Amino acid sequence: MFFSKNSAERQPLRWKLLLSNVLTSSRGDLSLEYPLLMGILNVTPDSFSDGGSFNSADGLVSRVDEFLFHKVDIADIGGESTRPGSDGVSIEEELTRVLPAVVHCVGNGIYVSVDTMKPQVAYESLMAGAAMINDVSGFRDPDMIAVCAEFGCSVCIMHMLGEPRTMQENPEYTDVVEDVRRYLTEAAERCVKAGIKESSICVDPGFGFGKTLEDNYKMLAGLEWIKSAGFPVLAGISRKSMIGNVVNKPPLKRLAGTITAHTAAVMNGADIIRAHDIEETADMLKVLRMLKKAGGKC
Repeated sequence: MFFSKNSAERQPLRWKLLLSNVLTSSRGDLSLEYPLLMGILNVTPDSFSDGGSFNSADGLVSRVDEFLFHKVDIADIGGESTRPGSDGVSIEEELTRVLPAVVHCVGNGIYVSVDTMKPQVAYESLMAGAAMINDVSGFRDPDMIAVCAEFGCSVCIMHMLGEPRTMQENPEYTDVVEDVRRYLTEAAERCVKAGIKESSICVDPGFGFGKTLEDNYKMLAGLEWIKSAGFPVLAGISRKSMIGNVVNKPPLKRLAGTITAHTAAVMNGADIIRAHDIEETADMLKVLRMLKKAGGKC
């Protein structure tokens, strides 16, 4: 690579440097020609903005129907809240929440991601047909890497400082964009050495996971630099406090701010947008797709 690591000298990148134009998995590949929509399906009672909405049979069916209607590319199923200050749940409880949702989504032909930090949950979910593991702990556990290598699934490596219970206590960085980029690159290298394909890896800078408000916006502005490491970038900004602390509104009132931030993320190089608000985000991505067809940068 021939890019300066000095933040003062870092220049915006005007081209894609992805190692592959598809995200591969043994369950099928996803084209990255246009940004993808990842729909959030939290089957938890305590997630920060939609806890309890989809952990019933009726709620699950309704959410999956919404995904199908709006042609969501990926369903991201989570059975354990990772909001700041949250406590974990047992493997058994997480599996009880997650597996029915995995089976239902797979049965409807949806590409399924499971948001988990537990290798055992990843294994059972992949056995049930999941195509991706989204590990917010950044694949620190060698057993998680081994499971994903065995199944040949897609993986999303996220950066988090510490753990959910303590991550917001006093986050500090020398240069948040460069520090996050380096962490994700090193984590990806560990995964590749353990047998995960480069083309199966995407990275998530971890908005809100051990970052200050200013850190989050520096990362949003610097996504192209993170992407220059060569991996597709997933942006998970939906309804987060980095929006709420600017617009001074509760999670369910943050739609306009969220759409604005997600648009900025795509314009700065994001390949996957992880969202709660499916219809509105799908509309945003349709408009950006037309912009790209017309020669615009996105």
